[in-house]
Amino acid sequence: MEILVCVRRVPDTSENEIELNSAGNDIERDELVYSINEADNYAVEEALQIVARVGGNVTVATVGSEDDEEVLRREMAMGANHGVMISDEGFNGSDGHGIATILKAFVEKGSYDLILTGVQAEDGAAQVGGMLAAMLDYPFASLVNSIEVLDGKKLKVSREIEGGNKEMNEIDLPCVLSIQTGINEPRYVGMRGIRQVASVPIPTFGAAELGVPANAVGEVAAKVKRVDYFIPTLGKGAEILHGTREENIDKVLELVAAKGGLK
Repeated sequence: MEILVCVRRVPDTSENEIELNSAGNDIERDELVYSINEADNYAVEEALQIVARVGGNVTVATVGSEDDEEVLRREMAMGANHGVMISDEGFNGSDGHGIATILKAFVEKGSYDLILTGVQAEDGAAQVGGMLAAMLDYPFASLVNSIEVLDGKKLKVSREIEGGNKEMNEIDLPCVLSIQTGINEPRYVGMRGIRQVASVPIPTFGAAELGVPANAVGEVAAKVKRVDYFIPTLGKGAEILHGTREENIDKVLELVAAKGGLK
């Protein structure tokens, strides 16, 4: 089975103090620590487990710049067979529809049985997977928390739905699935593995190679534009805790106990 996993590099919220920029329309990105989008990491692990059971190859691809190469190499060290960079100055400023347009053009250059995305980007919204499926006219399932390969033509997938319940579906291949965190336990990636793939060539595809029209992507084509970020004002009775995780846990217990929540 040939599996494509779409991955993204995002600010690591566990390593950064997120602040708004002076214009209030973005976060301060200087000196930020970046990492693989958490949900995408689960998608890569699931792809690797499927290939281990039925055979095939896993390709990881990202739309970004040379800075994003680090997430491709990390996932290759994890076990992915190939990494692909999709990069072009004309892609800058693309909204979700634009990113899906770019990925569609790349998918059509290859032959993939299954396309996985994370359930959502930590710095975005859960939209690219569904848009990509619609553009390709492929079946789509979101919030997937288990996958069983029935044969070469169908999968059995479980979806997380409201109330903690699960919905079971059969879905035809090729298809697009967005993977929920917790579907598996992503394997550890050590420095030795990263060094082993450090010199592996990673091909780059731009707008010309993919045949993507300039007016279909980028800021000029974006129908959704970020105009403002804001920090919500404190509501009545709200309190923000400052301190280490252990200190905040102790404080929460004190607050709950003070309000009669602990007996």
